[in-house]
Amino acid sequence: MGPRQQLVRAINEGQQAGRAKQPPTVCPYPAGDLRRSAWVRAYTAGRREADAA
Repeated sequence: MGPRQQLVRAINEGQQAGRAKQPPTVCPYPAGDLRRSAWVRAYTAGRREADAA
């Protein structure tokens, strides 16, 4: 899997976790990993969606 695909996967996983209102500690990526940043941003967006609904 290429770097772009890895980021897209991290974004999708983060959005799903946010919508499911899971705790942010479920992020599977280590600190300092670009995928973690993408996951956290998507998690925040997904959480806002879930809270607005």
